[in-house]
Amino acid sequence: MNTSKITIGLFVAGTLMVVFGTILVFVGPIIIDDQIVKNLVIDPKNEMTYSMWKDVPVPFFMSVYFFNVLNPAEVLAGEKPMVEQRGPYVYRKRIQKQNITFHPNDTVSYLEYRRYFFEPSMSVGNESDVVTIPNMLVLGAAVMMENMPYAVRLMVSATFKTFKEGPFLTKSVGELMWGYDSKLVDFLNKWLPGMLPSTGKFGLFSEFNNSNTGLFTIHTGKDNIHLIHKVDSWNGLTKLTNWRTPQCNMINGTAGQMWPPFMTKQSTLPFYSPDACRSLELIYQREGIMAGIPLYRYVAPKTMFANGSDYAPNEGFCPCRQSGLLNVSSCRSNAPMFISHPHFYNADPVLLDYVLGLHPTEDQHGLFIDIHPMTGVPLNVSIRLQLNLYMKSVSGVGETGKISEVVMPMIWFEESGYIDGEILTTFHTNLVVLPMVMEYVQYCFIGLGLASILAALLVYHSGKTFKRDLPCRTQTDEVGVHVKLFPITPEKTPQSYQSQEFDSDMNT
Repeated sequence: MNTSKITIGLFVAGTLMVVFGTILVFVGPIIIDDQIVKNLVIDPKNEMTYSMWKDVPVPFFMSVYFFNVLNPAEVLAGEKPMVEQRGPYVYRKRIQKQNITFHPNDTVSYLEYRRYFFEPSMSVGNESDVVTIPNMLVLGAAVMMENMPYAVRLMVSATFKTFKEGPFLTKSVGELMWGYDSKLVDFLNKWLPGMLPSTGKFGLFSEFNNSNTGLFTIHTGKDNIHLIHKVDSWNGLTKLTNWRTPQCNMINGTAGQMWPPFMTKQSTLPFYSPDACRSLELIYQREGIMAGIPLYRYVAPKTMFANGSDYAPNEGFCPCRQSGLLNVSSCRSNAPMFISHPHFYNADPVLLDYVLGLHPTEDQHGLFIDIHPMTGVPLNVSIRLQLNLYMKSVSGVGETGKISEVVMPMIWFEESGYIDGEILTTFHTNLVVLPMVMEYVQYCFIGLGLASILAALLVYHSGKTFKRDLPCRTQTDEVGVHVKLFPITPEKTPQSYQSQEFDSDMNT
């Protein structure tokens, strides 16, 4: 009886554990996905994720490298520019969203403000370091005036001389970054308002600090998690007007900070960049791991800055020069400015022949984003871009001398950041440890269940074997029992015992 109960108990318990474990195999991922969806939706009720979205807690840094011109006099005489890289000069970037407004159609609008703070301990020098770069005001304006009447070009050149503006600037890093006083800038802002991108001091990043990136309206993901973070409009626009084709004017993807969850290797990372005046798209390169967290690395395709001849869809971004250059003059006050990868990485090799001192490598100059595919959250980011000035000799503008036609690197910068500290620990616990524990639990249930069923079968088999052998042993025992049951009393002699035992055996 006890053996039967043990067998049934083990079998029932084992079956239940196998069923429960099997259910977890199918239901567990659904539960995890459901929790991811609930926690990712942009909603003030999701306190942790909403606060991370609103005030990005991850430290971001902007590292700036200048191309110091070593032979400015020779360049004016028509020789190739020779440059040396100076940097990095590192700035901590703080990002904060303000004017957050939720809309009935499950979108949210905001202004994102950015501020930069110099980090001397992470920099190669101080902001007081002096470098020499081309003077954008002079050489850029000369190219812009190239097709104007000769008399106008002479007047422009006279203006440069009046304000003592030469073809090259030798200024401190801080002045070149955030602006310097210029009488020419004051003159242009007074008499030709709107010609320059800023109305105050003139600097390469003067319009970046303490500024916002425009009014973004993005999807919250409440109605459709696959739309989360995707841009609905920017500054009220659903498409741009800078470029020549509808495709190039499209505002695609997210605002460049997070992407929809449940990504695959076939997924891409589209995003709109106000600084590049266009939408960009990264492609999958490889898998990886960061602090135990699985990731996908996305990089820029070679076609990102290809010209229209090499990649037809980019025809709308022209007028183009060599592949590897993006003409951004249409959104930079028509200044002859080009964006590229640093050191002309992934660009037409001919660009390297025009400038001495450039050495492109993927590790140092390629951009990438490492992203957690299940959540769409970036773990490690490095966006690297270079700012270039197209310059040449322009008749009537003496300041241009005999400068050979060249796309001249001025600076390149890297915006980088990665999840670390308490945020990384929380991320690892919720998205790696807990799913792993659930996976182990479900297989433990299945394993224990199968072991219990096997034990039940063994107990059952042992019981059957015992019963099959039991009659033979009982016959022998009965004889012995009969012998032992005869009490020894004085009235009976040994002979009587033998007689009774013989009779008993015979009866049996």
